[in-house]
Amino acid sequence: MKQIFCVTPGRFTVNECKIPQPGPGEVLLKIRAVGVCGTDLHAYQGTQPFFTYPRILGHEIAAQVVTPGPGTTRFHQGDPVTVLPYFNCGSCIACRSGKPNCCTQIQVAGVHTDGAHQEYYVVKEPFLVAGKSLSIEQLALVEPLAIAAHGIYRTRIKPGEWVLIMGMGPIGLGLAAIAKIEGANVIGMDILPDRLQIAQKHFGVDYTIETGNHPDEAIRELTSGDYPTAVIDATGSQKAIEAGLQYLAHGGRYTLVGLQKEPFSFSHPEFHKRETTLQSSRNATLDDFQRVISWLENKLLKVEPMISHRIPFNQLTEQFPALLLPESKTIKAIITFP
Repeated sequence: MKQIFCVTPGRFTVNECKIPQPGPGEVLLKIRAVGVCGTDLHAYQGTQPFFTYPRILGHEIAAQVVTPGPGTTRFHQGDPVTVLPYFNCGSCIACRSGKPNCCTQIQVAGVHTDGAHQEYYVVKEPFLVAGKSLSIEQLALVEPLAIAAHGIYRTRIKPGEWVLIMGMGPIGLGLAAIAKIEGANVIGMDILPDRLQIAQKHFGVDYTIETGNHPDEAIRELTSGDYPTAVIDATGSQKAIEAGLQYLAHGGRYTLVGLQKEPFSFSHPEFHKRETTLQSSRNATLDDFQRVISWLENKLLKVEPMISHRIPFNQLTEQFPALLLPESKTIKAIITFP
């Protein structure tokens, strides 16, 4: 038997069921750790877009192969793996264009279909990624770092340019670290000074700005009046998204990585006069996963400083709600499995 934790707004239900067996082309995994994403927190609150209930959460996955199913050839019992949790159709216009991360029929684990808040999990072999020499915690955080890698890829960061990243949560910290790998000058902005300290100490952020302390003046001064040529939102806050345009240089690129449910708007003259490039960045690709794994192996990225909480799987119901409290100072929580 295996335990599963199923969420509805404001509560978890604990159930037991038989351990599944993998079918053709599938692999049975033993879950070792799962990262808690903002998506999971919003789902628990009932504020997450693209969501139906009840749902088993969990898409930041570290696992070990238990049983390769018939017809699988790439993995063997005991292999460490992570999961590319964006189950795509392979045939729509996005998939045919090399963008399976925004497949028109996408089924994201833990969002559209059940995820890894369960002891055993069956996944189709093409969506498994070899864990190589990574630790369990590194494997669990490949997915959020890949989200950041995709955001930097979409933004087309250039060496030496100024980049403003709004929001120093896990995705923002990953964006900052990867922007530094690409050679950018990085300004990190957040409402929480503790996060800014971590960003500067551990993730390469060159300058930090608290959101309430006249950010426009500080950004203008740092960039000698030019403003950043790239602004990336990782807050998912409507207020932050709408404010971000004023921090962008003329001719600049504005990338929205964070997600929220409501419409947003800009002053058309302010948007137009900059000849602004506005784009979103959704999910990640296998290439992003592989880049992140390589960077982790070569110690160009680190995960330990962003992990603020470790929750045993059997204590998830009791400890998960506290992650939403401001006093918990949550950055990244990891659910650990026996």
